[in-house]
Formats: sequence, C-alpha cells, structure tokens
Amino acid sequence: MNFKSFLKVVLPLLLGAFFIYLSISITTDRDREMIIQSIKNADLRFVVLGLFFAILSHLSRAYRWRFLLSPMGYNPRLINTVLCVFIAYLANLGVPRSGEVIRASFLSNYEKIPFEKAFGSVVIERVVDMVILLLLILIALILQYEAIWRFIIKKDIDFLQLALFIALFVGSVLLLILTLKRSKNKFFIKINFFINGFWEGLNSIRKMDKKLPFIFHTVFIWAMYLLMFYVVKWTIPGTHLLTFKMIIPAFVAGGLSIATTNSGIGIYPLSVALVLASFGINKEVGLAFGWIMWSSQTVLILISGAFAFITLPLINRKHYL
Repeated sequence: MNFKSFLKVVLPLLLGAFFIYLSISITTDRDREMIIQSIKNADLRFVVLGLFFAILSHLSRAYRWRFLLSPMGYNPRLINTVLCVFIAYLANLGVPRSGEVIRASFLSNYEKIPFEKAFGSVVIERVVDMVILLLLILIALILQYEAIWRFIIKKDIDFLQLALFIALFVGSVLLLILTLKRSKNKFFIKINFFINGFWEGLNSIRKMDKKLPFIFHTVFIWAMYLLMFYVVKWTIPGTHLLTFKMIIPAFVAGGLSIATTNSGIGIYPLSVALVLASFGINKEVGLAFGWIMWSSQTVLILISGAFAFITLPLINRKHYL
C-alpha cells in the first residue's frame, strides 16, 4: 500500500478509531454501563421505523437520479440506479466520498453512459443536497443565535481577512479554468473534454422536464432523513422529551460528521451527544442516542450494499454476453 492509499483508506479508519476512543475516554465505567444498558433496552419498533424511513430515502434518491440523466438521453433501469446507490453508501464507509465516483462508474458500465456525464449528474445531486444541508444549518444557527453571537464576539473574528481569502480562492479557480480552455496541450485538452462532459451532467438540471418531481423527491429525501433521526428519540426514555428545536442542531451535527468523514464512524455519536448535552441531556443518554442511530443505519448500509454488490452483476449478466 502506497502513501496515497494509506491516506484514503487507513487514515479515515484511524480517525474513526480515535473518536471512538474519545467517546470512551470522556465516560466513566458507570457511564459506559448505562450506555450499553440503554442500547440493549432500546425500543426496537422505533429503530425499525427509522430503518424504514432510511430505505424510502434511498429509493427516492435512486429514482430522482434518473431525472438528471434523462435530459442527456439516458434512461437507466430503476433497479440499476437503486443498487448503485446502495453500493455508494457502502463504499463511503471505507473511503469518504468515494461512493459518488463508484456509483457513477458502475452505472456507466452497466448502462453505457459516459462516466463524466454520470458523475456530473451525481455531483449536481450532491450540490442540491448541500443546499438543503446549508438551509438546515441556517435554521440551526437561528435557533442558537444568542450562543453563536457570544462566540463570535469572544473570538473577535476578522471578517475582512475571511472575505479576502474567499476572493483569492475564487480568482485562482477562475484563472485555472481559463488556462485549461485556452491551452493546446494534449493533456489539458483531455481534461477540458472531461470537464465539458461533466458540465453537461451538471447542466442537466436546467434542461430537466420534471423539475417539480425532482423538487418533491429532494424534499422527501430530507424529510425521511429527519424522520429517521427524530423517531430514535422514542427508543430510550432519556430522549422522549426532545423537541425539533433540539433535534435539528443534533441532526445537522451528525450530518456534517457523515459528510466530512467515512460515514461518521466514531465521530457521529460524539457529535450528536455534544449537541444534545447543550440542551441538558446527559452525555451517556446522548451517546446512546447517537450510537443507536449510527449503528442501525450502518447495519442497513452493510446489508443493502453487500446485497447490491452480489445482485447488480446478476441482473445485468446479459451485459457480458
């Protein structure tokens, strides 16, 4: 294994192990016993209900993906998009954000769609999802406005320096794009060709005929995410009284931990527990909540991803004939 492979595979797992250790180190033996007991006594009816909402969100994501591919003249089978989505979630457990590349690659292979176009459609999906996540972050910030404002004043953040940094970054990106377009170098021409196909995938949302169904599925996906998180509060007694004002910041913290690591391994329960602690929830109860949520969804991803890896080649066996 070279150094690059180490960074992609081993480092995220070590980071996850570190956060698991951190979760253990901040709890006493009695705390850990209470966490384990809470998980053992969890009401499995609501765990299953959360998994049901998760499955609905995955199916909706697979169906929504087809809306982005249709304007480019491609109509993949729903079963293939569903299985590719399951495989993507499984891949993200190992290497952060690798699932996007893998599901585009698999669909490209089985549906004869150019990779750069399939990948472009995946990226626009993620851009839309990021917009929704940013809106939820904004809602969470509004709900915690007073605490955040006190933090900003305390840290004395220089907004002028921050604006200059952003302007410099954007200018560098624009200069790079201009260089690629004007260059006659063969390597740069190939990169430009890939970018053009990639941009066509991104541009598919503008050409899409079914914009309203796309918006509906986007809202539905995130509604299912929120519901699968919300119902977990009824799995253990200590979180029954959690309100949406408390749930949304915890949900956002968990979502950010998933987006920035390999599916939140180790850090997800800790992030959720820290947010819930700010609302007076005991750390052992918060950690139990986070572990129930993360572990149940991870088991679902492992099972569905393994099933998809086995099933996808079988239902597409004619592809090899």
